[in-house]
Amino acid sequence: MKEVKMSIKGWKDYLLITTGSIITAISINAFMVPYKIAPGGVSGIATVIYYLTDAKLPVGTAMLILNIPLFLIGIRLIGKKFIIKTLYGTILLSLLVDMTQPLTDYFVTNYLARVEEYQYSPDILLYSIFGGLLMGAGLGLVFKSGATTGGTDLAARIVNHFVPTFTMGQTLLFIDTGIIVFAAFVFRSFQLALYAIVTLYISSKIIDAILEGVSFAKALLIISDSPQTIATSILKDLDRGVTALKGKGMFTGEDKEVLFCVVQRRQIPMVKKIVREVDKKAFIVLTDIREVLGEGFQTYD
Repeated sequence: MKEVKMSIKGWKDYLLITTGSIITAISINAFMVPYKIAPGGVSGIATVIYYLTDAKLPVGTAMLILNIPLFLIGIRLIGKKFIIKTLYGTILLSLLVDMTQPLTDYFVTNYLARVEEYQYSPDILLYSIFGGLLMGAGLGLVFKSGATTGGTDLAARIVNHFVPTFTMGQTLLFIDTGIIVFAAFVFRSFQLALYAIVTLYISSKIIDAILEGVSFAKALLIISDSPQTIATSILKDLDRGVTALKGKGMFTGEDKEVLFCVVQRRQIPMVKKIVREVDKKAFIVLTDIREVLGEGFQTYD
């Protein structure tokens, strides 16, 4: 039974990688390459190479060529299971990018035709925004499977292994920033670099939302002289659990019970009303929560 579950999970992972790679390939060829948006990553470098070679070297092929040395260097640094999934995702994405290249040709042709005939230039900001949304969704699905598509995240792992001074996130940021600067220099456009930053920022937020969940709940810490009354009202009126944490006021030296509870967004006004009616001097700390698993929220399945 355990082997069957592992097999199903494996197929689900590869389905996520395939779906994510399709979405990412479309985002690259429909929203980024036609307008010279290079938001970091191997795809950003491949986009620059695509234009430097007058479209003779396809973006997907360039991505695969750039990833080969990264795999040869990083194959000893990461696990076998991880490298197999990543290899699959990298090759698949490269193939899909080349297969969907007609999208680039279509958008470039239409772009030039509109500029020449109507003296109309499309709003590239919209393309950078929606390109970031799609790319983030695609990469988020790939990362959720436990794999990557190679590229700068693999490069960041390698650099971080030899230079552990910086975190993985910082290393990745340095690499992507360098690629954006390089693309801006080649394309001779500071504006395109700004568009690329917008795409990179949006895609990173979408990836976080997919991996960590979207904030649908709020957590509250309530410090009051009447914790029992407030807790009873929340339990009775909102049907939400409340936990009392032992605390101590460092100014007064008095022991206090700090109430902790997690509620839905729509219940925040009701919690505030309960606290205000019981103790107007109460102290409330409110914070976002990415994901909540347990009774009254999402199940572990």
